[in-house]
Amino acid sequence: MATQSLFKEYIWLVKTIDRVGKISFADLNRLWVDTEMSGGIELARTTFNRHRDAILDIFGIIIECDRRDGYKYYIENNDVLHDNSVQNWMLSTLSVSNIISESLSVQKRILLENIPSGGSNLQTVIDAMKGSFMISAAYRRYGTDEPKHFLMSPYCLKLFRQRWYALCRHRNGRMGVFSLDRFIEVSVSDVKFEIDPDFDAAEYFSECFGIVSEVNAPAERIVVRAFGSERYFLRDLPLHHTQTEIVETEDYSDFEIIMRPTFDFNAHLLSRGIMLKVIEPQWLADEVRDMHIEAAEMYED
Repeated sequence: MATQSLFKEYIWLVKTIDRVGKISFADLNRLWVDTEMSGGIELARTTFNRHRDAILDIFGIIIECDRRDGYKYYIENNDVLHDNSVQNWMLSTLSVSNIISESLSVQKRILLENIPSGGSNLQTVIDAMKGSFMISAAYRRYGTDEPKHFLMSPYCLKLFRQRWYALCRHRNGRMGVFSLDRFIEVSVSDVKFEIDPDFDAAEYFSECFGIVSEVNAPAERIVVRAFGSERYFLRDLPLHHTQTEIVETEDYSDFEIIMRPTFDFNAHLLSRGIMLKVIEPQWLADEVRDMHIEAAEMYED
């Protein structure tokens, strides 16, 4: 069977079991037969078991059977499908890819964003992470003509605003974030490194808006006011995982966030113009206000 068809079946199984919660093999088969993929033919139990093994191997998703509850199948590590995990990202991406691949008749009416893959640099950094090897890189920052050369330990990768970033530890112990598309050259060195056993990638960025993680900017309570339709956008796409709505009126809603007020967060607030206003803390409100004033002055003769 073609790989694309297999992935469609894997995704269908995961999505169906996740949606139902727990389901018997007989009920799963009834739903399967109703799909176009089945061709009206039931799913053999041996095929289902092979799919379970493949889903575990590829996505790390565990489909278990609860024998005490009528031999019903369920996803044991269900949490990975509802957070920012690699599994959730892969399933979502493949699901969209499947939908679009079956919609070629209207492909000119489906407009997509260009999301850089990271090219060979992404594969190189991942290979180094797998083998715990340092990377040798020539990196050119924006605004500089000559690249700088580094030998550093790749700790993790993060996708943010259509770009791949690598969090690396320099030999002096300092951490730095590097955009993969700014690497002029990058290769896996023969120098091994040991990652800090206490390092947790999700925890490292948990207090950040994006990829800026200023250690001198501790997390604090921030309240932003969203006017008009902006509040609906924030409900659907929270600024941060700690976001909660604390005030709702006819004209606006206030959202509380516990995070580091870094420059990339300020830049996002600025980009939303009159739709977002900082209420607390006052120093941050003053800072964003000054940024708005400076931006307005650029348009004055």
